[in-house]
Amino acid sequence: MKFNFENNCQLSNTEIEERGKILLSYLKHLKSVADKNNYENDEGSINLPFNKDSLLQIKEIVKKTKSQKLKYILVIGIGGSNLGTKAIYDALFGYFDVVNPDRFPKIIFLDTTDPEFVSQSASLLKKISEKEEFLVNVISKSGKTTEPLANFEAIRPLIEGANDRIVVTADKDSEFYKQSQTKKYHVLDLPKTVGGRYSVFSPVGLFPLSASGIDVDRLLEGAKNMRDVCLSENILENPAAASAIILFEHYSKGKNINDNFLFHPELESIGKWYRQLMGESIGKEKNSNGKTEHVGITPTVSIGSTDLHSVTQLYLGGPRDKVTTFVSAISENKIGVPQSMDYETLVPQIAGKSLSNIMGAILKGTVAAYENQKIPFTHIVLDDLSEYSYGEFLQFKMIEMMLLANLLGVNAFDQPHVELYKKETRRFLSQ
Repeated sequence: MKFNFENNCQLSNTEIEERGKILLSYLKHLKSVADKNNYENDEGSINLPFNKDSLLQIKEIVKKTKSQKLKYILVIGIGGSNLGTKAIYDALFGYFDVVNPDRFPKIIFLDTTDPEFVSQSASLLKKISEKEEFLVNVISKSGKTTEPLANFEAIRPLIEGANDRIVVTADKDSEFYKQSQTKKYHVLDLPKTVGGRYSVFSPVGLFPLSASGIDVDRLLEGAKNMRDVCLSENILENPAAASAIILFEHYSKGKNINDNFLFHPELESIGKWYRQLMGESIGKEKNSNGKTEHVGITPTVSIGSTDLHSVTQLYLGGPRDKVTTFVSAISENKIGVPQSMDYETLVPQIAGKSLSNIMGAILKGTVAAYENQKIPFTHIVLDDLSEYSYGEFLQFKMIEMMLLANLLGVNAFDQPHVELYKKETRRFLSQ
């Protein structure tokens, strides 16, 4: 993975290095968390990729529950219990499922209580003739989140007697975990200090991804490698630190929107994962000293080249309130346009070109337009579209967010205002 920012972010290397001095003590703290290799600190999620015991337990349950007959894995979760898994799955398989109907097993994400979607999922379960064809993974750290528990209870009558096809991932001390043990479900736990949006490399993400056939060892290798890179005190060679500084500096100048422009549609769910990561981590009413400041950068997700035809007019001609993060990858796919075209006079430049070359030209044209309009941006280039690269990217972004929160002076690991809607929901349901 390469993080390109020089000459594009509208900050000099000297400015970035100077601001980076503020981060050095926190980077030392992260390094000490890594050296301890435990979960005593809020930042302990950076150690998840190195947890061999947890990975062994995950693989043992996968071995018990997966067979050649497995067709559908129902992941019942929401927010951090869902988005990281969906990000990786969609990037590798999910986006293409509609044109690859015979590839199994597929993950179905029950991440909404929309009655129509849950009803259709229930209809699918009713059609399954053997219990080995399905697997249900219910994920709720507290075990008290409304949406996943409601969905699980809604489909549970359809899988009565198939307790060995149910895997529950929850806090070991939660009542949900304990009751699941009593019911003889398979159970997995995650460290108490690891919040949902930082949990993708825990059983929350690794179990369903492994069961679906994704190489989680390679995913974790990418994450391990990137952790070392992102703990470097050389700010200009540390992509997490440089990115956090760029976002912070432009936020300080009034640019409070970070648009993530992903030039691969299969990465859209990664963009949505990052949207939660940024929204919950730094969108805070109060700073770490308890002072009311209403801090936050609004994360948006755009897809190239689709959204060039919907929002680029706004981005290039509208308010100068955005910092853009382009994300692309090196592609070896050779499918393309024939040299002899039926409509050769309409767009003659595309004759004989691969679609990868055409997309590359569109990306270069977009970047050039941003440069000409002096809109600040950075560009992340993945080496390929693989588990390893995605492991690198997600680890990079999680550490970036910890560093950005440190610069902004807010707690990256709480989300007190999320509880407001949950409290009101429970009030209305009790009426």
